[in-house]
Amino acid sequence: CNISFKAQRLLAHRRPKKSFFETFIRSLIILCVAIAVVLSSISVCDGHWIFAKGQLFGLWHFCTIGNSTKLKCVTDLNQARVEGINFGMILARSVVSLAVVVAIFGLELLMVSQVCEDTNSRRKWSMGSILILLSFLLSSSGVLSFLILLKDYITFMGFTLTFWCEFIAACLFFLNGMSGLHINNITYPWNRARKF
Repeated sequence: CNISFKAQRLLAHRRPKKSFFETFIRSLIILCVAIAVVLSSISVCDGHWIFAKGQLFGLWHFCTIGNSTKLKCVTDLNQARVEGINFGMILARSVVSLAVVVAIFGLELLMVSQVCEDTNSRRKWSMGSILILLSFLLSSSGVLSFLILLKDYITFMGFTLTFWCEFIAACLFFLNGMSGLHINNITYPWNRARKF
């Protein structure tokens, strides 16, 4: 009876073997999150998101083009003569920068859950996916506040490459966070195995 009880405990803590398809999907999610983190980091560091009327608006600088076609950039955003731009940009860049940090922690949890496979791997994966969704909320709110602040200068052709990097990164955060939670729910109900 004692041997049978030990065998049941070993089976309960033993994790079902993952299929090739599940491993491939989880690896693809990790890769896409890593790409999104890189894109978002580049976008935040560069920060120049809208070019309109000979002016370049960014998270960190405001630039104008002079007669010599050279950019003249200043950190005093009040020179852009947009109401509330100073406080608005502080908020936007803080939120977008925080989104990158949260995404890095989420990516780390996703990777650890796959490298160190144990009974807590499913929980780590779920937590990582939730952090990725949180980074989507933060980055999209930062982008939205930036656009609301500069609504009078928005044109489709005025968005710079780094703005589109942030936009794509936010979409990737959403898609991969949702995919991560979904694949965790449809594969290997480890919490049921623990009860046996």
